[in-house]
Amino acid sequence: MRTEGLWGGAAALGSVSVAFGSMLWSQQKTKPEKAATGSNHADTNADSPYELKLVQILFRHGARTPLKSIPDIMEAQWVPTLLEPPPHTSIDYVVTDLQGGPRPPAPIEDSYRKNILSGGTFPGQLTTLGMQQLYELGKRLRGRYIEESDFLTSTFNPAEVYVRSTNIVRTIESAKCLVAGLFQQKQKAIVPILTSEAESEILYPNYHGCKMLKILCGHRWAESTTLPDIAADLQSIQSELGIAAHQKVDFILIRDDMVARETHGLPCPQVLDTWRDKVEQRAVDMMCHIFEPSKRESLQLSVGPLLHMLVDNIEEKLQGTSSEPSRKVFLYSAHDTTLIPCLLALGIFDMRWPPYAADLTVELHQNRKTNEAFVKVSYVGEDQLIRGCSAVYCPLEEFKQILSTYSLSPDDYHSHCNRTVGPTEP
Repeated sequence: MRTEGLWGGAAALGSVSVAFGSMLWSQQKTKPEKAATGSNHADTNADSPYELKLVQILFRHGARTPLKSIPDIMEAQWVPTLLEPPPHTSIDYVVTDLQGGPRPPAPIEDSYRKNILSGGTFPGQLTTLGMQQLYELGKRLRGRYIEESDFLTSTFNPAEVYVRSTNIVRTIESAKCLVAGLFQQKQKAIVPILTSEAESEILYPNYHGCKMLKILCGHRWAESTTLPDIAADLQSIQSELGIAAHQKVDFILIRDDMVARETHGLPCPQVLDTWRDKVEQRAVDMMCHIFEPSKRESLQLSVGPLLHMLVDNIEEKLQGTSSEPSRKVFLYSAHDTTLIPCLLALGIFDMRWPPYAADLTVELHQNRKTNEAFVKVSYVGEDQLIRGCSAVYCPLEEFKQILSTYSLSPDDYHSHCNRTVGPTEP
């Protein structure tokens, strides 16, 4: 079992810089959060006019310890017993780089482990509850892709299923727990979980690997806290919580600690009871301002390479050029700050923070009679009508046209990231 090695060496965008750190790994919904649930009613049986060919699932990790406690208030006790793995989430797995070599250095996780929360655990760690949430997501996917159809075999096969995660312990462990639920711990080989070098990671907005993204979003981040409504509400909540004026706080940080406490049944300042919905609203307002959905470049640089990869996987499947012709499923273990810009790019963000274990699923179907390709997208188990698509089963050419606004090839991404002149917007 490869579990103990995950607890050393890895690092959080959050800790590298206070501003970006709070944003990058901020969290969840405003009520004590359960794993995302939903029912996908699409056909996977032989009577459907569509044949399922490929599934790509981008999902958020499960419940975790906070990244940082709200200052000047009573701290919750994040004790080690909250992080014990349930036996049914155990599988044999190994973490590698994208080529199958040794796991890369993990500076984000390393930065977490420079701090200890009250109670004795590190910030940003997957809890027992979070592990169970991903196991339950795996079981839901099992129902759709194994029990209701024979799309996948019932035992993990690396030729069929590709697993990639950000190089952070909570996402690696989330991937492990999802696979345990999906295959009920049955595997014909060790499960490889692939990770990228921090500088080239594309499964989150990479402020440290993309200079232009850091410039764009750094400006928008600072600006977001000075917007009149947000600034007024922030001043009010700081006063009611008794947070000293010199403390650097924002609604994303407050939300992160608040939701983590509530989800795990830990005490929360009573003042937050009346602020819960407002904290949610302002945190989302901040994210929308930071990513500038009305403009193009911020979303391009945040998730452009990821969207390009999703389309590439579809094209390779249709053209039969994949190096793994038997591959049917791509699993990508990521973050809320991955899902939000993806949802914005697709025009389906519902102005709610993505819950723990939320999944954005992209299915490739072919018409059994005409062989025409269609893409169907679901979010937390519910089918979505993508902005610009003529139907839920979106013709592939329509889908590609929509994504082309934000998708960036690796070369174009690096070219945009390294520009030194001011950004231009179409």
